[in-house]
Order: sequence, then structure tokens, then C-alpha cells
Amino acid sequence: MHIPVISIVSKKNCGKTTLLEKLIPELKRRGYRVGILKHDIHGFDIDHEGKDTFRHKAAGADIVAISCPWKLSVIKDVQEEMTPEQIVKQYFEDVDIVLTEGYKRGGLPQIEVFRRDAHHQPLNSGGQNRALVAFVSDVPMDFGVPHIDLNDFKALADLIENKFLRNS
Repeated sequence: MHIPVISIVSKKNCGKTTLLEKLIPELKRRGYRVGILKHDIHGFDIDHEGKDTFRHKAAGADIVAISCPWKLSVIKDVQEEMTPEQIVKQYFEDVDIVLTEGYKRGGLPQIEVFRRDAHHQPLNSGGQNRALVAFVSDVPMDFGVPHIDLNDFKALADLIENKFLRNS
């Protein structure tokens, strides 16, 4: 089964996370299992100093996992950054769709989020992004793809469902 992967992209502080916080429950309400893959080019740390898993990683473990009855977290060293497709194949086999926050240059289908009070121009200001499938904004702009109002997460869920989830 092919799991669709769609990148939610924007310049900083345009509302990607807020949009995802509204979109995820709407897709869940419709019966879909949703995975999220957050991209951080600056690196990140999800463990806390002093905790057992932090100490195991600091001692040199290449992989550290922590598990409880309702969740699992894995910290794994990699030789080079994995592509979103590789990550989805390895870790997201039990979802219907994966939405990424980021991966502007990944070549995946993209939904751009834009707020006029955050920036003067969107990422796609040149209109050359062939991966763009929708433009979500508080101001209408024509990039040859559907424009969806920033607050209309149901319309965005409709677009995602119709374009990526039905017949997949």
C-alpha cells in the first residue's frame, strides 16, 4: 500500500503547526490514521539530561528506545539524513497519510501556508513550484492551484481526502 506524504511548508511563523493542530482532528474524525513527520534542519533533542535514556545515549548506544503500553519513542543515530520516504517506509507503516511539517526541498506534494502579517511574499512568490498542490492563506493569490482560506481546515481536509486518500 502506498502511503501519501504531503509537506506543509511556509516561511517561519506562518501557522504550519496551528494549521496541523486543526487539520489532524478533522482527518481523524473522518476515520483516517494520521502520521506527522517534523523536519528540523537545525537538529533537535527529545531526551532530557539525567534521564535513563539520555544517560544510555551519552554512554554510546547507537539506538535507544523507551516503551510503555501506549507509546514508543526511538532515538537512533544515522550516518546521513534519511529522506521522508525512507522514514515513512520504516516507521509509519500503520497510517493512512503522513503530513510533514517542513521538507520544502523534498519534492513531495506541498501545501503552502501564508499569512500576510508574517511575511510580504510567500515561498512560492515566483510561481515555479511544481510540487505545490494547494495554497492556504489569509489573502487570495493565484498560483494555479486551489486557494483555501487559512481558517477553513475542513476545505483543506476535503482537498486532501479527494486528491490523496480516496482510492489509495
